[in-house]
Amino acid sequence: MATILIDKLLQAAVKQGASDIHIVVGQPPVFRLHGRMRKLETKVLEAEDTVSLMKSITPERCQRELQEAGSADFGFAFGELARFRVSVFKQRGFISMVLRQIPNDKLTPEQLGLPEAVVKLVTRPRGLFLVTGPTGSGKSTTLASLVNYLNETHDHHIITIEDPIEFYHDHIKSTVNQREVGVDVPSFSEAIRRALRQDPDVILVGELRDLDTIEAAISAAETGHIVFGTLHTNSAQGTVNRIIDAFPGNLQDQIRTQLATSLIGVVAQTLLPKIGGGRLAAYEVLIVTPAIGNLIRENKTFRINSAIQTGAKFGMQLMDDALFKAWHADKVTVEDVLAKAHRPDDLAKRIVQARRGEDAPATPVGEDQ
Repeated sequence: MATILIDKLLQAAVKQGASDIHIVVGQPPVFRLHGRMRKLETKVLEAEDTVSLMKSITPERCQRELQEAGSADFGFAFGELARFRVSVFKQRGFISMVLRQIPNDKLTPEQLGLPEAVVKLVTRPRGLFLVTGPTGSGKSTTLASLVNYLNETHDHHIITIEDPIEFYHDHIKSTVNQREVGVDVPSFSEAIRRALRQDPDVILVGELRDLDTIEAAISAAETGHIVFGTLHTNSAQGTVNRIIDAFPGNLQDQIRTQLATSLIGVVAQTLLPKIGGGRLAAYEVLIVTPAIGNLIRENKTFRINSAIQTGAKFGMQLMDDALFKAWHADKVTVEDVLAKAHRPDDLAKRIVQARRGEDAPATPVGEDQ
């Protein structure tokens, strides 16, 4: 019964374009559609339902991990239709599951609306490139798109280190080796150190989650590789600070110097519901120019935001400018834009000015400083 149920659920999720399926005792399965949670019109799940659903898709080793540690993560393919990233966990003694859908077709950077400056960055011979944002903001999708772009255009050796593997990459022009933490290699930092002996051009690190991993990623970028990584920070300026703050005080000067030379760019992103359905990504883009490298080295990261503002000619933009453009193009609502803004009050003023200005186009809109 459970296997039929899981197939039906997965099929419905793919068909409706749900990003997540939530399976919890005491309510029917819930889909997240375009960011909103929707209960299915089916039976309320009982304890034995969630257990049999879990057993129908969870590998043995993850079932053991669930018993020992109380949760487990894994990825699995649903035929040719899609892949799912699954988190199984215990709550109140019951089994719950969340399945995140990972579409099989990888979008191009253009389709995602990624600025051209970003695509140019990743074709450089070396450096650290970070994609940041809260959980569920589309970081994996952005990275998969950039890896796929490199795969189609360059004859590289690409190594990805993920937990779990999300998008599967075929060998197109490049050779792609994908290593899953906990299955193929014990940890992120260990995998990066090993990767340096595997003749890579590009290393993708799923998550820079601890000091060892950050350190290994920076030194890999310094030694002539392109390193992609993700962090859960909301802004480019915040990302630089987060990395430096991860290190003990006596090492921070050294890390600033290393980061100033190895970091090539940061994209901070967020997803908004689009008017008329679907979702749209807004991007803050930092391209590390020599001037910005100096700000990092001299511990003047508080100036990065104004450097982004004046760096438009390099393809840089602040999140609030990206949000303003999306609102101005009638793609998203004011409420959604203000909910995601870094400085909502300033952005609200700017929108009010723009609305007034629509009647009298001669008045230039003042830029917020």
